[in-house]
Amino acid sequence: MAGEFEEIRGRLEGIAEELADLAMVRLRDSIDAGGHELPIDERRLTRARRAVEKAVNLLQEPDDGGWADS
Repeated sequence: MAGEFEEIRGRLEGIAEELADLAMVRLRDSIDAGGHELPIDERRLTRARRAVEKAVNLLQEPDDGGWADS
């Protein structure tokens, strides 16, 4: 069953990378504009990236047998 999640995991990993890249762009833009605080967008993007990374990790975990078919 783990193989069926491989494609989804790969797409989620790509999304996490895109979110990280976008957060970096927001940080650079803020620094270039003379900002002294983290942009709200960057915080939201970082939270979203972490959530996506959690999903990736969940799909990598072996099945714990908690929902076995009867």
